[in-house]
Amino acid sequence: MPHASASEGAMETRGLEPVPDGERTGHIRELFPTWVAANISVLLLTMGAGLIVLNGLNFWQALVVGVAAPVVAYGTVGLISIAGKRGGAPGMALSRAVFGQRGNLFPGALIWVARWGWETINAVTGAYAVLTVLDLLFGIKRSTPLIVVTLLLFVAATFLVSGLGIKALRVCSTWSAYLFGAFSVLVLIHLVAETEWSAVFDRPAGPTALMVAGIGTIAAGGLSWAPTGPDFTRYLPRSVSGRAMVGSTVGGAGVVVLPLVLMGAVMAVGTPDLARAQDPVSFIGALLPAWISVPYLLIALVGMVLINAMSMYSAGFTAQTLGVRVPRAWAVSVNAAISLVLGFLLMVVATSFIGSFVSFLTLLAVAFSAWIGVFGVDMVRRRTYDPVALMDTGRTSAYWYRGGFAPSAMAAWGTALVVGVLFTSVQWFAGPFAGSWVGRNGLGWVVTVLVAAGLYAVLPRARAKAPATAGAEAGAGTEGGTEAGIAVGTGRALDTPAP
Repeated sequence: MPHASASEGAMETRGLEPVPDGERTGHIRELFPTWVAANISVLLLTMGAGLIVLNGLNFWQALVVGVAAPVVAYGTVGLISIAGKRGGAPGMALSRAVFGQRGNLFPGALIWVARWGWETINAVTGAYAVLTVLDLLFGIKRSTPLIVVTLLLFVAATFLVSGLGIKALRVCSTWSAYLFGAFSVLVLIHLVAETEWSAVFDRPAGPTALMVAGIGTIAAGGLSWAPTGPDFTRYLPRSVSGRAMVGSTVGGAGVVVLPLVLMGAVMAVGTPDLARAQDPVSFIGALLPAWISVPYLLIALVGMVLINAMSMYSAGFTAQTLGVRVPRAWAVSVNAAISLVLGFLLMVVATSFIGSFVSFLTLLAVAFSAWIGVFGVDMVRRRTYDPVALMDTGRTSAYWYRGGFAPSAMAAWGTALVVGVLFTSVQWFAGPFAGSWVGRNGLGWVVTVLVAAGLYAVLPRARAKAPATAGAEAGAGTEGGTEAGIAVGTGRALDTPAP
């Protein structure tokens, strides 16, 4: 186990290993700007425009979507984040306790691959922001070499911030939250002054089903942060209120998602092409005066760097759980290289950025929802995690179960994943039930969560062994405090299920 220095200084050196109580120096107030920064993306403007143009909703229905989507998505993220303060480890390391040491490789690999797509989308959006600013300020038009350079710079900045670790992310998140909030107010004032509000409010209401679909589409992106949630709460003391954690997570996301979705909806009334733009960033730059659009896009660019940095920060942990035996900062480089290659293909080869983005979100939601359903039910049952068993990937681990697998968790996860895909439709694939009401409205991920949670709740739970070393290691600080003390004194395993 690393000493206290692992979380001190400019670079975080701690990897998967649980954080000792002595290093649990985080504060609940740090969660709010973290989740503000996680949503600073101009793509939310485009998605808001899509509610008006593609779903046919009116302003009030867009308002409902803008409120409900972050509550659904980040309420889930906040609840899963509670596991971080309980176990002090990243989400995919804690997942070993649920699926088994070998079993966890399967959802871990799927989530890791899904992160490639998320980071690619963000890298492309960031590169578009740089290209738009260069065009607005200097009249420099895009070209293939320039696309490569902007992508490379964006990914390099992402790699730097994510490599430095949790402290760098906290500082950058706080300042970007302040700056983006200030310029969002300027954009809002401009829209209030320039918008023909009678056209906005006179729009007829669209189908309720498409409003539900809009909630699902926007919530899908937020759900992808669920396995990441514990990564940003592992430094919080165990005494921190779980309710406050959920409130800060939902509040931080909602304060960005709601206004951006509404601003996109208002913009779409006068400029419906925003919802279908191949390059939504430059389109937004053309909608606003240069004195607003340039600084706004630059600050949004910082936000998109942070979104990708947060994702790559967690991807480094996920890679380590898959057996990539390098320090966390270098594990990040794998995702950085992949997002660079895929980003180039999306910008130069793909013909429909928004279509690719929505298809990706749809599949992303299903992939993450299967894990959420199983992990969430397990978290309700479980009070603590065995720090020794989390790090022991061999047969001696208390989380070895049957041949390294937890049968009930694997069965529930695999079944839910298949069922979810059957209800899913994207550009290049349609499941046999995609034409049902659930499938047409993009709610395959809801079915996935319910199937995963329901099956795992009724199937017999695999019981962890109680390794003789658990108490001694817990006393070293990883699961210190009252619960660990009881475990040492009674010989009870540290992952006792809730009564």
